[in-house]
Amino acid sequence: MPAWHEKTQGWVRQGKLVVIGIAQEQHPDRCRLFTQWHQVDWPILHDPINLMQVRGVPIEVAIDEHGIVRSLRPDAKTLEEEFLDKTFAPPPKEAQREPNEATRPDLVALRRQAEQTDSSDAWRELGDAFVLWEGPAKVDNAISAYAKAIQANPNDGAAHFRLGVCYRMRYESNRPTPTDFQTAVDHWTKARAIEPNQYIWRRRVEQYGPRLTKPYPFYDWVNTAANDVRARGDQPVELKILPTGSEFASPARSFETEHREIKSPDPEGRIFRDTENLIQAEVTIVPPKVKPGEAVRVHLTLRPNEQRKAHWNNEAEPTKLWIDPPPGWQVQPRLLTAPKGGGPETVEPRSLEFEVRAARDASGPSKLAAYALYYVCEDAGGTCRFLRQDIPIMVTVGE
Repeated sequence: MPAWHEKTQGWVRQGKLVVIGIAQEQHPDRCRLFTQWHQVDWPILHDPINLMQVRGVPIEVAIDEHGIVRSLRPDAKTLEEEFLDKTFAPPPKEAQREPNEATRPDLVALRRQAEQTDSSDAWRELGDAFVLWEGPAKVDNAISAYAKAIQANPNDGAAHFRLGVCYRMRYESNRPTPTDFQTAVDHWTKARAIEPNQYIWRRRVEQYGPRLTKPYPFYDWVNTAANDVRARGDQPVELKILPTGSEFASPARSFETEHREIKSPDPEGRIFRDTENLIQAEVTIVPPKVKPGEAVRVHLTLRPNEQRKAHWNNEAEPTKLWIDPPPGWQVQPRLLTAPKGGGPETVEPRSLEFEVRAARDASGPSKLAAYALYYVCEDAGGTCRFLRQDIPIMVTVGE
């Protein structure tokens, strides 16, 4: 994108070219930060569900004054001569259509059509309308529509991918359910299995997956971009959802573990257990299934229980996580520490990530023993306690 912006600036200023971008991105604000960083001034449309059905990016498309595609992947060196300086004849009258503005789809009519035909295409179209026109407020409706599309056709890869987008969208909202992230990964993985050469779908799984399968670091540029924008005297676009550790992580060629000896912080299990469920644990495995000897990335979220008005005590030791793998398995790292909140008492979810490589002779579901230690308080001004929660990590291994 930055290269094409540089090449086309002169033509845009001369009035010879209009440039519009479309981003297949789960988070539109990350795209806005990227374009702000590179001072790209095109309008960028957001296509989180890959409505365009593109298999890979970038794709440059040259469209003439009549709305006709004249070239795919044009050469910037010859674009002016072969496209910009040409005057194209209009299409035959029978092929012409009056330009019209995009209108909000009739959701009632789309639902009626889906119920009458019960086809995957009709249910998917209804889901698309909810996502693109109603946004996160109607994500539950979109989830229901895409689920029915998959019931009609279990091999509808596009419906699986879009359903994953919606589950992740709900996971990042103010009303997530504990399994939303894992369900999103499960559907993205199914979509990739249906069409393994679909670049967009494959990258979405790799974005949250282990370093051994990453093609590149996905969002390692975010902090640099924000700092560079501030250095120019501007305020960088604020990201509603910050990238996770896996999204910052660089690829790795081998699975390396720490060589220094690390001791369990509660080896005898003497810390009192969180029997009142003051902190709720959510575990997501990416990918959901691996072959023997391969790696997964585990995402663990610890969320204070709203019903118990639980909150973190940040004036004590930080939250810790210890993982104890079975024989032949490897974990990196084995001991993790979560950052503290910004005040004495906070209620933010805390996320921890680590990677696991299955034993070469592993098969079927395998459990890794893990536990978290944390200081938590119940209700405002309530008693604060140092507690332990045992968290089983289940990894499925199979060919």
